[in-house]
Amino acid sequence: MTAGEHVIYEYAVIRVIPDLERGECLNVGLVLYCQKRDFLEFRPGVDEQRLKALSPSLDLEGVRRALSGIEAHIKGDDHAGGDSLGRRFRWLTAPRSTIVQPGPVHPGLTDDPAGTSERLFARLVG
Repeated sequence: MTAGEHVIYEYAVIRVIPDLERGECLNVGLVLYCQKRDFLEFRPGVDEQRLKALSPSLDLEGVRRALSGIEAHIKGDDHAGGDSLGRRFRWLTAPRSTIVQPGPVHPGLTDDPAGTSERLFARLVG
């Protein structure tokens, strides 16, 4: 692979849905995976004031724990230590019926996964 070569990446926005019945959500993070560059990253970005405005009774500590769990899984915690980066990404982006959940997975092309992650985070979460 040469420098500047565009490769496929995938990403998903992590969101908080405080009331599953209402379906309102707030983006709180981004997970980006690029197999060819052996890259997997999670960028959290929680605006606690906006979350509280959306749901005053929301368990913010529970949200923080869930996001910390995502970070630990990405880094290869005890549960994911032997898993490939791709398997970790797939596990994190599997549909869930919880308050913190991934949005759909989207693909793209990049020559700089870290830069793409930063750009997408600023646009979709920040």
